[in-house]
Parts: sequence; structure tokens; C-alpha cells
Amino acid sequence: MAGVSSVLEDGSLLSRLDRSLFKIETVLALIGGLAVFALMVLAVVSVSGRNLFNQPLRGYVDWIEQAMPLIAFIGISYTQRLGGHIRMDIVVGRLKGRSLWVSEFITTFFMLVLMLLLVWGTWSHFQRSFDFAAPLWSRDSSLDIRLPIWPSKLLVPIAFSVISLRFALQLWGYALAIISGTKSPIAVPLVESAATVAAREAASVSGFDDDADEAEKNINGDKA
Repeated sequence: MAGVSSVLEDGSLLSRLDRSLFKIETVLALIGGLAVFALMVLAVVSVSGRNLFNQPLRGYVDWIEQAMPLIAFIGISYTQRLGGHIRMDIVVGRLKGRSLWVSEFITTFFMLVLMLLLVWGTWSHFQRSFDFAAPLWSRDSSLDIRLPIWPSKLLVPIAFSVISLRFALQLWGYALAIISGTKSPIAVPLVESAATVAAREAASVSGFDDDADEAEKNINGDKA
């Protein structure tokens, strides 16, 4: 998928909510990126300590366990907003108009139901890890340096709650598109042609966003 958003915006309430949630998603994605960078630094420190002083970083595996939810889950809503998750759109890409938006509405609805179930399940898992009646030092912890595990388990239902809000907004957008029959709905990732995706990815790598539209025009011109 392209690294540039294909989500349209306007001054409606839906679009304002979409942009507000996107700010939260961007912050969460940034936190996930910082977690990846921190693990890289820890790896350098651990390897350097092992090679130079025969003393690797103590609890390195424990810190990796703590960072896994940040890396795996905290940015999924950001990617969903941009339409960046891997999907098989061979059939969906051929649909047009209301049939396309009905298909997207149905799949998004089932994803929302699944995520709500996961929020319920992961919150229950967090509660089992965090015994509110027990002292902090006696709660669930890692094996080596006994880091508390409940913060990392709490991040999972938080991340799933955010993407549930994203799915709810997208359902709203698809519902409006079904009613109006518009070709350009607001607050949902639009299905793009392979040529457009390739042009956007090339522009994203080169750093010149304007090249995407120009490349797409050239591709369409060659086809004509």
C-alpha cells in the first residue's frame, strides 16, 4: 500500500472527528517508532557490553517483552486510517459505487465486532495480571529483572479501543457513501489503482509528493 494517505477531508463533523482521531493515532504511531528505536539502542548497548566488558545488558529480554505491544499493536489504527494494511482487493478493486461501499461497510463491520471482542478479552487478561488488591511488588512480573507486566498488557486493549473508534468512523463514512452514492466519500481510505499506488510509493521514497500525480498522469497517458 502507498505511504501517502488517500483519505478525503472536508468541513463536516465526520471529517473533523476523523482528523482529531488521526492526531491521536499519529502520536501513538510515533510512540511505537520510538519503542523500536529504543530497542535498537538497547541491542547496541547489550552487544557492546558483551564484547567489550563480557557483561551484556541485564534484563534485555524483559525489556523486549515490554516493548512488543508498542511495536505490534500501538500503530495499527494509524495504518488503518491510511489504508495501509495488507488486503486482497482483487474483487473489491473491481467494484464501483454503492456496491463497493456496501462491501467495505460489511467487512468493516465484522472487523469492528472482532476488535470489540478483543478489547473485552485483552482487558480481562490485563485484569488478571493486575491484581488491584495485591501489593505492586507481588503482581505479575518478568522472569529476569521482575519488571511489572501489566503496563504492556494494558497497552493492548488501549490500542484495540482506538482502532475500534477508527472502524466506527469508517462505518459512518461508508454509510453516508451508500446513502448518497458518491464516488469520493469522506474519512475512509479510497481504493486506488495499481498505477496510483506505485506512483505514490515512488513519490514517498523520493520525497517529492507532487511526483505521484505527475507519474499517474503519465501512466494513464501511455495507456490512452
